[in-house]
Amino acid sequence: MSKSQKPIYGGQAVVEGVMFGGKYHYVTAVRRKDHSIDYFQIPRKTNPLLRKLKKVPFLRGIIAIIEASANGSKHLNFSSERYDVDPKDDAAIKEQEVSKLTMYLGVAAVGVISFIIGKFAFTLVPALLAELTRPIFPSDAAQVIIESVIKLFLLLSYIYLVSLTPLIKRVFQYHGAEHKVINTFESGVPLTVENVQAHSRLHYRCGSSFILFTVIVGLFVYMLVPTSPLWLRIVDRLLLIPVVLGISFEVLQFTNKLRDIPVLKYLGLPGLWLQLLTTKEPDDEQVEVAILSFQELLKKETESEALSKNEEII
Repeated sequence: MSKSQKPIYGGQAVVEGVMFGGKYHYVTAVRRKDHSIDYFQIPRKTNPLLRKLKKVPFLRGIIAIIEASANGSKHLNFSSERYDVDPKDDAAIKEQEVSKLTMYLGVAAVGVISFIIGKFAFTLVPALLAELTRPIFPSDAAQVIIESVIKLFLLLSYIYLVSLTPLIKRVFQYHGAEHKVINTFESGVPLTVENVQAHSRLHYRCGSSFILFTVIVGLFVYMLVPTSPLWLRIVDRLLLIPVVLGISFEVLQFTNKLRDIPVLKYLGLPGLWLQLLTTKEPDDEQVEVAILSFQELLKKETESEALSKNEEII
């Protein structure tokens, strides 16, 4: 199977582990306090309507973001709970099992709401701060540029500050391990710790790149609408959030397709630069967890693919 024919897999770092998603499943592997590996997997189910919308350019990005936020929150919640529980404490484990239904019902909504609130904050705060500079920079073009610079500064500052905390630093290491595994798989070499460590912790398809692209795309989109009066500027920013997200997703997909083409591959460099902050070099044990998670996903995907072909024959 050539590189272009390989299935596309994505992933996400969680607390002391990595989640990978395929065509049929999402699988997370977590290293617990006793150094054992615990797995969590859920089938990938998509509403028929959403499945059709995911084929529509610009709309598919918004649907993908909502799904990623919902599913990612479930796996992140699982990893934090399972890591903290003593594997020998049966009572605590049973209590977690009872609470899983509540988790499934609530975490998806919380993940989506958190994403929306965060996006609103990083959209509105820069606009309000830029408005304060209007006496000095009155033109619409200058206002949009200043707004984008403030947004980029807030984004980079936020990522840098949270990366200094021990917990987030380890999550960013697992983020690097996730990228290394995907890069190793896509290069076609065996998934060993040595091979994985030899690959880059950066990847063109990363969500970090997507976040940066929203800033760049927003700069051009906001040039098309007025920045005054202030109330209209705020309304425009809120209404254009889906537009910016949809275009940014297409840009991310486009740069990923061009990553092997000389000169054009440099279009994706800004996103890779941001990943220098959102990923860290993992140690061998973290890479091992990422490999186990991905191998478990491949196992589940193979079983589901075989089952699907049998159903087609019948």
